[in-house]
Amino acid sequence: MSKAAEIEIASVSKIYGNTTAVHAISLKIPAGSYCCLLGPSGCGKTSTLRMIAGHESVSGGDILLGNKNVTDLAPAERGTAMMFQSYALFPHLDLVDNVAFSMKMKGVDKETRRAKALDMLKLMQLEPYASRRPAQLSGGQQQRVALARALITDPEALLLDEPLSALDPFLKIRMRAELKKLQTSLGITFVHVTHSQEEAMALADIIVVMNDGRIEQAAAPRTVFERPATAFVARFMGDHNVISGRATSSTPLGLSLTVPAGGTFSAPACGIPEGDPVDIAIRTDRVQIGKAAQDGLGFTGSVSNIEYRGSSVKLTATGAGIEEFTAIISDREFFEQPIKVGEAIQLSWDAGDVIVLGKAQ
Repeated sequence: MSKAAEIEIASVSKIYGNTTAVHAISLKIPAGSYCCLLGPSGCGKTSTLRMIAGHESVSGGDILLGNKNVTDLAPAERGTAMMFQSYALFPHLDLVDNVAFSMKMKGVDKETRRAKALDMLKLMQLEPYASRRPAQLSGGQQQRVALARALITDPEALLLDEPLSALDPFLKIRMRAELKKLQTSLGITFVHVTHSQEEAMALADIIVVMNDGRIEQAAAPRTVFERPATAFVARFMGDHNVISGRATSSTPLGLSLTVPAGGTFSAPACGIPEGDPVDIAIRTDRVQIGKAAQDGLGFTGSVSNIEYRGSSVKLTATGAGIEEFTAIISDREFFEQPIKVGEAIQLSWDAGDVIVLGKAQ
């Protein structure tokens, strides 16, 4: 296998007619890392992946692979390989010929390309199926054929467009583990597009959260989860309550924030001037139930929904001008003191669990 390459995206934008799909984004993906581009539909993640691959032209900026500027190179000249969401296998060819196809296009002789294709099928544990056609395989096996076909070119980076979306939930989890193992053993750079937070958290060394053609945050999974950079990231990753209001005064804790329709809450000092908008986040699993709030660190709410989740229970409450506030508590804690919809409860949290969120750049 060839050496992994760092990928650098320098002020890259993509414009379709009057629509800007990607707004001058900059990002460095370290060599040999597993990077997930994460975000909702239409956020620009697939356009970004396709520009790295060379399947979309760049409207502005540069793409570098290692020390090489590949912005204007054809896909086959870049040192990248792409695995498409649909797998795009040839139904009339057996697995060996499917995997060897790109080598055939390059004029490699039959014996050499077949030997290399068999090596790739062995890597994917598909050697016994070498003479089968794609229709005779399961979804997970077809995916591994598509991976083998992408990897036969010895790419410096493998680009994956929602590779797990067509699989059932159990197979998804198994293939996730296989992808991670494969990336670790090959040591090449993987860039993987997904809209699943769970998938990104399970796979990535670096998660790039995108929204409306911009990067909201690019960091390790734990950082994105524990210290979301913006209100969008906190909401999209789930597991956080976001309270939006205005800075009204200074308090012993730092800052006082007032919600338009009601409550006043405390947050750490963060240099936001009085009167300016401010967003704070509190993790759902850090919310305490039944303990009176101190110093603007909580409120009394009315329970609007209860979801039993096995090991935990999700409570949603309304109050203090907040439409929806979630607490995740253990099943034991809930069933020791059951709560009903419509009941008034005290919700509180510790000062150290308040995160002041920034604005998207």
